[in-house]
Amino acid sequence: MSGPTQIYRQLFSFLRQHSHYRDLRHLIALGWMVSALICSERLSLSAWESYVPCRARKAQSVERRWQRFIANQRIDINKLYVPLVLLALKNWHSHRLYLAMDTTVLWNEYCMIHLSVVCCGRAVPLLWKVLEHKSAAVAFEEYQPLLRQARWLLRQHPDVMVLADRGFANHQLMSWLQQSHWHYCLRVPCDVLLHGPRQCPREVRQLWPSKGEALLYRNVGLWEDGIYRCNLVLANIRGVKEPWAVITDESPTLQTLWQYALRFRVEELFLDSKSGVFELEESKIRCADALERLYLVAAVALLFSTTQGMAVHIKGLRQQVDPHWRRGISYLKIGLRWLKGVVHKGRELLMPVPLLCHDPQPCFASKKAQKKHYNKIWFSRIRSLQCKAL
Repeated sequence: MSGPTQIYRQLFSFLRQHSHYRDLRHLIALGWMVSALICSERLSLSAWESYVPCRARKAQSVERRWQRFIANQRIDINKLYVPLVLLALKNWHSHRLYLAMDTTVLWNEYCMIHLSVVCCGRAVPLLWKVLEHKSAAVAFEEYQPLLRQARWLLRQHPDVMVLADRGFANHQLMSWLQQSHWHYCLRVPCDVLLHGPRQCPREVRQLWPSKGEALLYRNVGLWEDGIYRCNLVLANIRGVKEPWAVITDESPTLQTLWQYALRFRVEELFLDSKSGVFELEESKIRCADALERLYLVAAVALLFSTTQGMAVHIKGLRQQVDPHWRRGISYLKIGLRWLKGVVHKGRELLMPVPLLCHDPQPCFASKKAQKKHYNKIWFSRIRSLQCKAL
């Protein structure tokens, strides 16, 4: 049995067993598309022909098969993907789930909203939505359906925290988070008005601490009305361009900065989806609905390869694909290299494992990268910490 066929059969088995889907034709097509993407590492329909056995004699016939899948409005992304990612999170019920929310722009025409689970130095897609929108800033009404769906899917997880950048901090999101009883760490812009019990409203920019210091504020009112109360951490870190203003519903500590920093894991996901691994922008597809279905292929490949990489690490086989003494590449790339070895070197195809709650070996590529990483540990560079009343 050829390597791509082994990968396809395992993918098809997982899709058929766990996805709430009845149309086998869609499962078969998706399984072959994910297998071809893993082998080619290109999210381009024309690049998959050589990795899919079929009776068609023309490459155009194979490509049209994928085009029909991408254009098919009956494809239900949630029924195909959500059961797989929930299965991968089955061991997380007693651990906090960090959900990173962010956007990325494709070709200055489409905006993709991501809601992802932070896991072992990376982010794994949970839900996504594509809009025909030229800006990365989107209204609350656009991503509220994702949050509502995530709340329903994660109703069995008692501890969830949302992480988001400045563009998401608004009245509607704060109200929704308070009603949902989800924790949050959100960065706010420097022009946000703050209300305290003693002074007139002041902008965040008027309160920046000195370099290397952080200030903690409790029970601060936000915006002009001051209705929404939260805790605030201001930090001016050496080596960072702009100071941070992070609001949270939990007690303000340096842990708040560490939690907000986990949001940057979604940037690595964007890099993997684009130029890092899968070359999303090479797809040449210009339709929001079709891009959502195309990203389904990428999301399944990301999840499958990541869990495969974790299985490789647990089996003690990491150094066969990673030249570093310690883990030097992500679990996604470990999994992709192992799967390519299945295709080209006859390696054993391992059974994927659920996503790990704790990283057994954090990733450092080199001594230089390790030093750079430690220089970016924000809470270790803050020499003075003060708790004040606004």
